[in-house]
Amino acid sequence: MRCDIERIASATEGRIVEGSALSAEVVGITWDSRAVTKGSAFVALVGQRVDGHDFLPQAFADGAACALVTKDPSEEALEAARRTGGAIVMIEDAHRALSDLASWWRTQLSGLVIGITGSTGKTSTKNMVAAVCSSCGPTVATRGNQNNELGVPNTLLSAEADTRFVVVEMGMRGQGQIAQLCAIARPDWALVTNVGESHIELLGSRDAIACAKAEIFQGIAANGLAFVNAADQYADRLIEVGGHEGRGARTVFFDGSPDAAARRLRAGGDAPCVWAENVALDENGCARFDLCATGFPQDGRVACALSVPGLHNVGNACSAAAIGFAAGMAPADIARALSRVEAESGRQEMLRTPRGSLVVNDAYNANPDSMRSSLDMFAALDLEGRRMAVLGDMGELGSFAVECHRRVGAHAASCGLDLLVCVGELARFIAQGAIDAGFSEDRVRCVGSADEASSLVEGLLEPSDAVLIKASHFMGLERIARRLVG
Repeated sequence: MRCDIERIASATEGRIVEGSALSAEVVGITWDSRAVTKGSAFVALVGQRVDGHDFLPQAFADGAACALVTKDPSEEALEAARRTGGAIVMIEDAHRALSDLASWWRTQLSGLVIGITGSTGKTSTKNMVAAVCSSCGPTVATRGNQNNELGVPNTLLSAEADTRFVVVEMGMRGQGQIAQLCAIARPDWALVTNVGESHIELLGSRDAIACAKAEIFQGIAANGLAFVNAADQYADRLIEVGGHEGRGARTVFFDGSPDAAARRLRAGGDAPCVWAENVALDENGCARFDLCATGFPQDGRVACALSVPGLHNVGNACSAAAIGFAAGMAPADIARALSRVEAESGRQEMLRTPRGSLVVNDAYNANPDSMRSSLDMFAALDLEGRRMAVLGDMGELGSFAVECHRRVGAHAASCGLDLLVCVGELARFIAQGAIDAGFSEDRVRCVGSADEASSLVEGLLEPSDAVLIKASHFMGLERIARRLVG
């Protein structure tokens, strides 16, 4: 974002209470006082533990061009603004001001805005889409998993007016939330990775989750594109509820499942489609496959090799490739971009202990679908030693929690594990599900904390062994990975 202070005040319906250099250029926005740089607009958010207004003097000292405040600034803050030539803009609501500013800035963007949501794989897919788009032109994408009412505006405001692609990850916990984010981002294209059980606590059923995810298709432009996972059992429901085809938008399919080619032949039709054939995993669990496409300006087949592990990433790669094909990219360029994508910290991150044991750190977050995917990936690794899995509680499952954990345990029983360590109260049902499915009880351990799990695994790991670590983020199991790796 680049604009002057008067424009910021106008877009946020704010009142300038201090400042004279109102034509000074603002280059970017932040609510983190540690991230202020010369020309920043600093938003003084009031949190549960920290009040951004306390950092106004430091923000101006670090070069902030202006600050957006909801409380009368202190004399120290006013003096800092005068001394540095900064401005202070009074607003009613900081969150709404960010949304309003992002909504205005969206009208200044000339490139494509691409929205991404789904029950699992949003961030991994976003990273792949960003990599593909970056090879075609200037691209801005959501940082980390900043996919909420703060992160979506921040992503838009991080783009320049001539940025070619803006890739916006959108999260949700209930009905209407994606619609609210779409009202800000107004995506040209939108992609749904899948419909799973994440957030079933609040929504009550997978059909309700599908309807909530379909809001992203309701929000795309009339001439836009909706990218749909053909392997997802709710694909038709997403198209029906999204209603985009009735408004002139088109559907593009992607499919990374093992029977993608057969499904493509059965389906027929003329909708553009990207799918994978001849899928195989290398010794690190990373997929190699033929990337196939039809219905695009440049169709074709090209060999593709991923650097991130897991069969589920074939589907993520196909979805990112579909966006590349729709943008007119050559097949070889798409495959090259996908091959360079690496795992983020805490997301199927392959680490080594000082003695050489493999640690698969997938502790950033978890739901039943991602648990099963991680276990499948772990089972596919070519290992000489034992496989140990440390699995913890999954959140936001409500009355479905016990059964979801049991089903994960039953799946774990079929994944060739030598030891299953379950951390937390709900994870005890993972243990029970595994035992009920025939997993030997003497190969199951239940512990109450990450520290207990660390001590247990640390005493057992041999150089040729591997351990998978996964749970919802609140369980803090990333501490196990840090302790093991040292």
